[in-house]
Amino acid sequence: MGAVIRVVLADDETMMRAGIRAILAADPGIEVVAEAADGREAVELVRAHRPDVALFDIRMPRLDGLAACEEVARAVPGTAVAILTTFSADAYIARALSGGATGFLLKSGDPHELLAGVRAVAGGAAFLSPKVARHVIAELGGEKLGRAAAARARTERLTPREREVLALVGAGLSNPEIAARLHLVEGTVKAYVSAVLERLEVRNRVQAAIVAYEAGLTAPALRPDAGPASGYGPRP
Repeated sequence: MGAVIRVVLADDETMMRAGIRAILAADPGIEVVAEAADGREAVELVRAHRPDVALFDIRMPRLDGLAACEEVARAVPGTAVAILTTFSADAYIARALSGGATGFLLKSGDPHELLAGVRAVAGGAAFLSPKVARHVIAELGGEKLGRAAAARARTERLTPREREVLALVGAGLSNPEIAARLHLVEGTVKAYVSAVLERLEVRNRVQAAIVAYEAGLTAPALRPDAGPASGYGPRP
């Protein structure tokens, strides 16, 4: 037998985490060395334990699984990251893969699929749940993944605050709503929005919202083609 695969497991649902741990424990070649209930704790545990695999849920408090994945890819490149989720929406998949994840597993999948995925990414391979793989082939294709990567590259021109404003523009918030959310005056928000439009080289909030969506800054349920009633007016 080869070396035991060491895993850091992160999921904010205690029962779900216990179930996943039980599945992994059934394989004598896999050991869960630490568990976290939020993304920030998960990143700290990965830094401390340097596991072979980090298994992250997408939706977690403090830092979501996608952002945690990106931090691990930068800080602990020797740890492979697999995303574990109930969601198979294309924006999640694209951001996970572009953020450094090499595995994308559905919680509703077969337990053997989970074990196979952990072993695959630990060995340096990529692993997509069959349902996710079919979704990628059918819905994404190289063109859309390429747009996502291009959008992410464009948003890297922005400061952290500008990206925060862009995400709220993408969610359909108006300037007053963004000001209230970020505890800023409306004039400051307007200046941020104007700067974002200029840096992204887009003409209006609708185009900025599309970039936010394709870059994964906006949840997939929020449509960037919504009309002015949802906050996508022509004004900066």
